[in-house]
Amino acid sequence: MPEKVVIIGSGPAGWTAAIYAARASLNPVLYEGQPTQYLLPGGQLMFTTEVENFPGFPEGIIGPDLMDKMRAQAIRFDVRVVSADITEVNFKKRPFVLKDSSGNQIETHTVIIATGARANWLGLENEQRLAKSGGGVSACAVCDGALPAFRNKELAVVGGGDTAIEEALYLTKFASRVHIIHRRDEFRASKAMQNKILNHPKATIHWNKVLTDVLGEQVITGIKLRDTKDNSESQIDLGGLFIAIGHTPNTDFLKGHLDMDDSGYIKMVHQFRTNTSVEGVFTAGDVMDPYYKQAITSAGTGCMSALDAERWLAHEGIE
Repeated sequence: MPEKVVIIGSGPAGWTAAIYAARASLNPVLYEGQPTQYLLPGGQLMFTTEVENFPGFPEGIIGPDLMDKMRAQAIRFDVRVVSADITEVNFKKRPFVLKDSSGNQIETHTVIIATGARANWLGLENEQRLAKSGGGVSACAVCDGALPAFRNKELAVVGGGDTAIEEALYLTKFASRVHIIHRRDEFRASKAMQNKILNHPKATIHWNKVLTDVLGEQVITGIKLRDTKDNSESQIDLGGLFIAIGHTPNTDFLKGHLDMDDSGYIKMVHQFRTNTSVEGVFTAGDVMDPYYKQAITSAGTGCMSALDAERWLAHEGIE
C-alpha cells in the first residue's frame, strides 16, 4: 500500500511539514538522514549554539535543543521516522518510488523535499572544531551576529559576494570593527553593496588574502592570512569569524528529476506555492530558498508544503 506522503529532511521545514501532515491524518513517513562531517539530522541548527530569533523562546534556545523539541512534537503525533537517506527517486512512475541508503524501497503518492542546504566551509581543522563547539565561528551572521558573545568585538567575514557584504554590513551594527577577507582585488557583489561597505567607517577590507588558520582553543582568538600575490603572512586578533562563501543545496540525488536553478536550488512553479515541476512533489526550506535561509522561514514553508500536499491528495481523490 503506497504512503500518502513521504518527507525527506529533518530540519525545521521537514519537522513542521511532518507535524501538519500528521495532524491532517496523512500518516507521514519522514526520512531524517544519516550524519556526515558537514550535515546532521536536524540540519544546520545542529551546528548552532544560541538561537534567539525563533518565536516562542524568549530566553533563547540551543539549536540542537530546538530540533529535539520539533522532533519530539512530530513523534507525539505518530510521525514515522526513518534514520536513512533517500538516495534514488523515480518520479515518472506513480505512485512514486524512492530508494534509501539501507537498500529499502518505498512507494508514495506525494513527496515533500526538505533536505536543506549545507554551508560551504574553508575546510580548516580548527574552523570546523570551533564552529561545532560554539567557539565563535559561524556560517550565518544574521543568525548569530547579534549574540552577546560577538558584541563590541572585532569580527571577520570571509567572502566577496552579495551575501558576504550583506553579512558584513549587518555585523557593523554590533561589532567594534568588521574585517572582510577576500581572495581577489575586487568584490563580486553588486556595485551598490560594494559602495556601502567600502565607505563604512567600521569596515576594513583585506584584499588578496586567504585564511590559512583559525586561532584559539575554547574560543576564537584570531586568524592567520596569506597574501595571494607575494605569499606574505599576517595575523588578525578577532572575537568572531563568519564564513560567507555560499551554500550548496542538498539536491544531488534529484538531478534530472526536478527543475532546479544553476546553483541546484529547487524551482517552484507557482508563486506562494510549494509545487515543484512534478505534480505531487513539493518542497520546503533552504533547499528551495537561497535568499532568506532562516529557521522560521523554513518552518513556514514546511507548513505550506504539508497543506499543499494535503490539498493535492484531496483533489486527486486519494484518501
